[in-house]
Amino acid sequence: MDLVQPRSFLKKNHRAIFYLSWLILGLIQAGLTELQDDEAYYWVYSKYLDWGYFDHPPMTGLLVKMGYAIFPNELGVRLFPLLLNVFSLVIIEKLIINKNHFLFYTIALSVAVLQLTGFVAVPDIPLIFFTALFFYCYKNFTRRFTLLNTFLLGVAIALLFYSKYHALLIVIFTLLSNIKLFTKYQTYLAGIIALLIFLPHLWWQYQHDWVSLRYHLLESNVNPYKPSFTSDYILGQLLIPGPLAGIILLPAAFLYKPINATEKALRYTMIGIYAFFLLSSFRGRVEANWTSPVLVSLFILSHQYLNQKLSWQKFLFRLLPFTLLLVLFARIAIIVDILPVKEIKSRYHSWEKWPQELKQRTGGLPVVFINSYQRASKYWFYSGQTTYSQNWYRERRNNYNFWPIEDSMLARPAWVFNTYGLSRYPDSLQTPIGWIGYRYEPVMLSFAKVQIACTPGKIRLKAGEDLILHCRFEIPEHYSYVIRSQPELNDSTRVGVFKKGGWVADLSTPFTLKQMSEEKQASLNLPMSLPKGKYYLRFTIQSGDGIPTHNSDKIEMLIE
Repeated sequence: MDLVQPRSFLKKNHRAIFYLSWLILGLIQAGLTELQDDEAYYWVYSKYLDWGYFDHPPMTGLLVKMGYAIFPNELGVRLFPLLLNVFSLVIIEKLIINKNHFLFYTIALSVAVLQLTGFVAVPDIPLIFFTALFFYCYKNFTRRFTLLNTFLLGVAIALLFYSKYHALLIVIFTLLSNIKLFTKYQTYLAGIIALLIFLPHLWWQYQHDWVSLRYHLLESNVNPYKPSFTSDYILGQLLIPGPLAGIILLPAAFLYKPINATEKALRYTMIGIYAFFLLSSFRGRVEANWTSPVLVSLFILSHQYLNQKLSWQKFLFRLLPFTLLLVLFARIAIIVDILPVKEIKSRYHSWEKWPQELKQRTGGLPVVFINSYQRASKYWFYSGQTTYSQNWYRERRNNYNFWPIEDSMLARPAWVFNTYGLSRYPDSLQTPIGWIGYRYEPVMLSFAKVQIACTPGKIRLKAGEDLILHCRFEIPEHYSYVIRSQPELNDSTRVGVFKKGGWVADLSTPFTLKQMSEEKQASLNLPMSLPKGKYYLRFTIQSGDGIPTHNSDKIEMLIE
């Protein structure tokens, strides 16, 4: 009798036990794990909530904002992403027909990434949730083309796009899986609804000259091809569904033959996203997590196939204890500093005390981190000091180029931190992330918000021909006042020349900040002795001991 009652309880409440256990473990992990670099960056997003950002839509910033208002700590940053992770599983379960609950739980527990990163505040978590929600709404939509289902599908599409731009791939491959959708007026109505909801973000992009589009197409991840880009991508995709169970889940998902429109869309999306990023690996490095929406398809399709293959199920069940042991060990190693591995220490156990020590040494004044948006964000979170990342023009921009942080520090006292060139800093502190040099700046001068716009936007030159540009200087009023009032700026303006492989040369210009502030526009004539080829130009301004910053968009130049 005593044995029957627990079994009966488990039989009746297994779903509640599974989801509650998943949530509790996630809460413990979220509250006790040090914030990751990108999470801290998205926490800064939440301090400047907007309809858009330089590199991502606003969903992650909003989720962090809401959670941090409840718990002003790591748990708060991760609270809503964790909840979305749990509800993603709930929706995925609802999408499965012919449910096998034990198999469902086994697959969920076999995909380590869902457990070890499901609580992390990054755009992939809402993207996975809204991918599942999209397919749930799509399932209802294809069953009954009602106005309510049309509206809900449009809302789901918009929320997908507010999470991450990868959402476009999900919508495209879903449409390709069901061409008949183009004959239904409800399809277009759902698109209009999604567009209307997404319109504030598009308006933000328009106001900012489509900065995200230009960044992702022209600046992000465009590198000379290396075979490792493709091999690393393939290896990453084999490991993500496991690390052990991928050898079962991947072939199972690909072998399953869909029996309805939703499963067909899931299959098209899975194959399409894998193929798209495989091709993208020939353009530059592809991060393993960029295919994260595929997990929804992989989960459902592999379940459907394995539900028909008892021998495959048994193999998966046998692997589960090993996966759970790996996950348990990883959970402990992430929370507790027990492994003498530099990469793990650096990522999970490096920011506990020293930010507060540096805050005391620097009197709580604002801080400028040289060329590290991740360290700037993380230091801000753990010290409470307003922190700015002064970004080097030879590397990519980020949101610190656009937030009003530099503005607030301009011509005021601040401290400058750097992990390189320590000999140029009078003081330093040894930390778990290495030595940090720091110096006091009684008048902080940084001019990344000064922008130089040029015509023509695309340049064609004959070899040996001079470069002639007509430049317009865009200087915020506050910056103009500082430029005029400072007796000595010690500034220089150069043109950085880049090829696809990176920086090529710097070309000096006669421009000074005081001249730009007074004249507003000028022409520039530069001798050009570069060999034939395609180049990119970028203006950069350096003042005092600061680094040269991004002071223009990239300008395309072709020498023939």
